[in-house]
Amino acid sequence: MLRAGLTGGLGSGKSTAAAMLRTLGAHVIEADALGRQLMEPGQPTFAAIVERFGSEVVGADGRLNRARLAELAFRHERLQELNDLVHPPVIEAQRRWMEEVFARDPATVAIIESALIFEVVRDARARGDQDSVLADWRRRIDRIIVVTASDEIKIRRYVARIQTSGRGTATNPDAIEADARNRLAHQVPDAEKIAQADYVLDNSGDLESLRAQVQALWLRLKAESNKSIR
Repeated sequence: MLRAGLTGGLGSGKSTAAAMLRTLGAHVIEADALGRQLMEPGQPTFAAIVERFGSEVVGADGRLNRARLAELAFRHERLQELNDLVHPPVIEAQRRWMEEVFARDPATVAIIESALIFEVVRDARARGDQDSVLADWRRRIDRIIVVTASDEIKIRRYVARIQTSGRGTATNPDAIEADARNRLAHQVPDAEKIAQADYVLDNSGDLESLRAQVQALWLRLKAESNKSIR
């Protein structure tokens, strides 16, 4: 078995790479999807967020108003508070998922797609946590894959995605770009991620270039997984 973490900054294309790996045969779970599940009404994480941030983050439908929560987190410098509530249960959910995957297929490659693998470590250590799995990704992940592109490419992709989706400030490209730059500023720079990565996918080109890199990577991941079984 092989536990891999696939990460990259906003707009890097990690979700595209994850989809390609899933098509090739990898088991992939998205940290964002796990987080959304844990933040649904009735979940302990939902209750903890409302207790910390107040009823203003709850929408008329009873669910979290994610736009308001993001505004408080990013524009009011409360991201660390939010991460402290969300990261631990997400990491635990990832652990349980991997156990289930490997119980069914011990020779498989299980991939966690997460923008914040390195940020989880940074935040845990900032809290004074030096010993848990949150403070050292190596205790829960065997290989790190970083998807990279220049910040300008990332921002351009993010703006296009938000405009296409019609979410948030979709009618104001300048506001979307400012939001992207603010989010990137809270993420660990690519240079630091690459220095610790086992594999790097350069997504500054077209889809076919990325696909070729992913296909070569998949062969290596499968070989490593098979080797670990032997």
